[in-house]
Amino acid sequence: MRRSRGHLVTGSVAAVVLFLLSVGHATGLASDSPSRTFRASKGSPAKVKAPKAYSRPSPRHSASPEGVLLRDLKSGRILFAHHADQPMAPASLTKIMSAIVILEEGNLEDQVTVSRRAAAAHRIKLHLKPGQLVPLRGLLQAMLIRSANDACLAAVEHVAGDEESFVARMNAKAAILGLSRTHFQNACGFDMPDHYSTAEDLAALTSYAMGNETFAAIVREPAAVIRTADQRKRFIARTTNRLLGTMEGVVGVKTGYTREAGRCLIAVVTREDKELLLVLLNARQRWWRAQELIELGLQSFEESTGATSEETTEPTAPGSGPGERISPPLDTGVELHGDIPTGKENHHGSSLVIQPGEGG
Repeated sequence: MRRSRGHLVTGSVAAVVLFLLSVGHATGLASDSPSRTFRASKGSPAKVKAPKAYSRPSPRHSASPEGVLLRDLKSGRILFAHHADQPMAPASLTKIMSAIVILEEGNLEDQVTVSRRAAAAHRIKLHLKPGQLVPLRGLLQAMLIRSANDACLAAVEHVAGDEESFVARMNAKAAILGLSRTHFQNACGFDMPDHYSTAEDLAALTSYAMGNETFAAIVREPAAVIRTADQRKRFIARTTNRLLGTMEGVVGVKTGYTREAGRCLIAVVTREDKELLLVLLNARQRWWRAQELIELGLQSFEESTGATSEETTEPTAPGSGPGERISPPLDTGVELHGDIPTGKENHHGSSLVIQPGEGG
């Protein structure tokens, strides 16, 4: 009876998840609000400026499926997989591999000179200036917490001399880790023809990365203060991960978004003696989907191990597991430009706050 009840639980969870995926495909394109640009100048509040008629261009692969992998990290058991072995654009989930190479080959106490190329990186960014000296540790925090591309590029140029050489090291590390369906063409996650990974490979990469204490400590932080070497400029990088601080047990890891990749997320959740890893690629209604899949995964633990009765029980409703629930937030796709002051300046320097927005 226990074996048959286990099959029932697994089948029930899979059926509910497949229903969630089908709902997402039907509603996902309408779930994201049009992008808005926030501009602010010193002494004036930020204003929202949106075109009267706005039509967001469709992704090149808008009909691409979602890649999903939900794994029990303690046993290694896969609780659910959907197109998990299909190569897809990983967006800024790429920065997980970049961070590993930086941690293993760089010195976080180094002072990094920001190049013109790094300072000119596309959003999301800290708005670093050419010639600024920033600790490598701070750049690593900014690229993982805020997904800042200027910080990412400055860091990889410092470690390897140039981005091309750094990417070669990323691909070498992927080969060592056995990520056979992963190939990188850049260090920060921009769309390129031969830049891809799979949900399975990204899950394996994340499991490896979370074994690094520094990496694990950074990705669970909601914000970080990064200062230049002369202490005259500081940047406050706030997380792009909306699950942090709103869903019980979430300890990371990384968001991502490009037009080709869609909305991506890797989350690790620990509750009591349970530990789950979720990978979402090209997700529709990303935050709602993540919450529901995580709760379903936790529920499967309880239903497969908690009861001892010989009677068959029905699985509880999705999202009814223990802990806080969050209402599904919208992916606003906010783009941020310029300095957004948050307090008084003093003569020692200025402060720049990067507000929460979409993962790059």
